[in-house]
Amino acid sequence: MANTDVKDLLNAGVHFGHLTRKWNPNMAPYIYMERNGIHIINLYKTAAKVDEAAEAMKKIAASGRKILFVATKKQAKDIVSSKAAEAKMPYITERWPGGMLTNFVTIRKAVKKMASIDRMKKDGTFETLSKKEKLQVSRLRAKLEKNLGSITEMTRLPGALFVVDIKREHIAIKEAQKLKIPIFAMVDTNSDPRDVDFVIPSNDDASKSIDKILSIVTEAVSEGLTTRQSEKDAENKGQDAPATEAPAKEAPAIEAAAPVAEAPAAPAVEATPAKEGEAPAEA
Repeated sequence: MANTDVKDLLNAGVHFGHLTRKWNPNMAPYIYMERNGIHIINLYKTAAKVDEAAEAMKKIAASGRKILFVATKKQAKDIVSSKAAEAKMPYITERWPGGMLTNFVTIRKAVKKMASIDRMKKDGTFETLSKKEKLQVSRLRAKLEKNLGSITEMTRLPGALFVVDIKREHIAIKEAQKLKIPIFAMVDTNSDPRDVDFVIPSNDDASKSIDKILSIVTEAVSEGLTTRQSEKDAENKGQDAPATEAPAKEAPAIEAAAPVAEAPAAPAVEATPAKEGEAPAEA
């Protein structure tokens, strides 16, 4: 994975922070300077942090665990949903369902309810309902699809959380902290980086900035999935190889031994009865 280029981050506007009066003092190590009442983020630190986060996310993906992407703000919704879908990872872009992590069993029941409605439509049970019941079930299915449709493949708690704007997604952050799930996040100058395990100091309001950071991390996640798949393929080949190679190794050994054993034996057996005719009888 190539290192992040500072110029690319600059062109995407990742360096623009919030107004100086709205800043969080804990973000001071990541701030380069102040210009026109706005804090400017140090992009060299951002590049180092995003590379560190991408490497960690790559390892998580390679281990087979899921990374849940969370972004409910308007300018980040479409970007997160498309990037996470490309990386085959679950995401939340609508309202964060309370207890999504701490009460995961109930959330899974809601997802299963969605699957049961789909089965009803396939086996014809849905058609036996009254018109009012059909409308209610259809509305419930649409609501579940909107809020939880993107996490149907997440059958267990995620291995990590990636958050855009930790102030807005503070409930998700608290739940992840309670369960000790690693948190990766884009942190602006008005947020507290102490709540996050892997801080990516960056502009979390501009769509270009969000797109740039998401592109880097989802590419790393895809690489991790590719690595996992190649390891699986290698293991499968390794298991099949001994069965096919065993006969090939034994065949030459048998062929090589046969002539050596037969060559000296033939003259010895034939010479004895020729010279001593009665010897075998006496024996």
